[in-house]
Amino acid sequence: MARIRSRGNGPQGLPGISVTGRRAGTFCLLLVAALCVQATRVQVFQADGLDHNSANQRLTVERYARPRGDILVGSERITGSEPTGGRYAYKRTYTDGPTYAAVTGFASQAYGNSQLEGTEDDLLTGTDGRLAGWALWDAVARRQSPGGDVYTTLDRAAQEAAVRGLGGQQGAVAAIEPATGRILALASTPSYDPGGFAGHAAADQEAWNRLQADTDQPMLNRALRQTYPPGSTFKVVTAAAALADGVVTDPDAPTGAPFPYVLPGTTTPLVNDTPACDRAGLSLSAAMTASCNSVLGYLGVRTGLDRMVAMAEGFGFNDSKLDVPVRAARSNVDTAMDESQLALSSIGQFDTAATPLVMAMVAAGVANDGTVMRPQLVDKLTKSDGTAVWLMKPATYRRAMSPEVAARVRKLMTDVVENGTGGNARIDGAVVGGKTGTAQHGVDNAGTPYAWFISWAGPAGSDAVPPVAVAVVVADSDATDVTGGALAAPIARSVMRAVLRR
Repeated sequence: MARIRSRGNGPQGLPGISVTGRRAGTFCLLLVAALCVQATRVQVFQADGLDHNSANQRLTVERYARPRGDILVGSERITGSEPTGGRYAYKRTYTDGPTYAAVTGFASQAYGNSQLEGTEDDLLTGTDGRLAGWALWDAVARRQSPGGDVYTTLDRAAQEAAVRGLGGQQGAVAAIEPATGRILALASTPSYDPGGFAGHAAADQEAWNRLQADTDQPMLNRALRQTYPPGSTFKVVTAAAALADGVVTDPDAPTGAPFPYVLPGTTTPLVNDTPACDRAGLSLSAAMTASCNSVLGYLGVRTGLDRMVAMAEGFGFNDSKLDVPVRAARSNVDTAMDESQLALSSIGQFDTAATPLVMAMVAAGVANDGTVMRPQLVDKLTKSDGTAVWLMKPATYRRAMSPEVAARVRKLMTDVVENGTGGNARIDGAVVGGKTGTAQHGVDNAGTPYAWFISWAGPAGSDAVPPVAVAVVVADSDATDVTGGALAAPIARSVMRAVLRR
């Protein structure tokens, strides 16, 4: 009988696959496993890197697929979003953009963002984790929350008064509520319209290029990011240091300052701008009222480098991380100087340089009994439905001086306004304290002087902390009388008046 052989049976003679088939199946299984590993590596371990790869346009498209949250002043929105009809569905718009550009900055599809548009970008775009309702589900569904809103601390009337006062001049204003640190005004001129390059079209590029080529630098935030020699406004810091250290115990008594006062180690006298200062034995009160360089330079040297630096740092100088939340440029007082350099620094010259923000902090600290509050530009952050996710809390920055010393410095500053160089800052029905400054700069001091004024104001007869402190600098002007009293003081008065009327 012939033996019958089965085909396709396994080792046990059962139906199955051939060795070749088994190998092919195993190979396919390995391919599937490898694909799973690769997919896991890409979608899990490399997801974040791929999401943020510059070649990945998906996130950029998603970023502009919905309206951006808004920035508000009080209850009024100063930003918005409009449909483009293009690949990037929405672009940023600005209400009265030049008035608020120093605060909002810009949000551009082509050029990124700056100022509050930059520091609060996650909240405004809806990617901030505080906006999520069901965080895990939102992550799984890759669903983005609507953009939240940023409520600023600005006072609309004060901001408009600052911009109007500066006009076409190069300059800046910073105004602070001394008791809380709320920034009431932050203006920089000349300004720009951030809506002019918010999109991605050729017109946006042209607008951007024009701004970059403009020699007046309209996109420079002079209130936060530019420092200037503060000139005689720094004499407020020097007076406070001399009083705090006991170098001066009675502001109305002779200081012992000689005339002429020769800079230590040199044969160069420290000259004054008015003959009223050209005599020996002037009191601190008289020297502040007439803004005498010789007396304040002498007192700065008597006080000493360490104590002068400590007082300046109490107001915010030498702080490279002063965030409001936008980071301000570092205001400088050298920590290593000889006595002649210290004398010049004590009157706001040499290498001393300050932002308008820090000089507003000087005035605010004096007004607030010597306590400098941390300056803050954001009042609250909310979800799109108005639910708050963060509220501003006033915080002490530093105690610059005692209340007793602050009271004496306030008296010196009110005398400057009532009887001295700051008369243009007077406001009927209010107590105003101030200090003028006219800072020289350039080769051989040939540049147009910087005109400064710092001040505070409160209702007459009130014991409450004055509600506003201001710093104004006019960096370039066509005026014939380029002094702090003539140019900057009237601007400060208009800003303070706007707050007092509130």
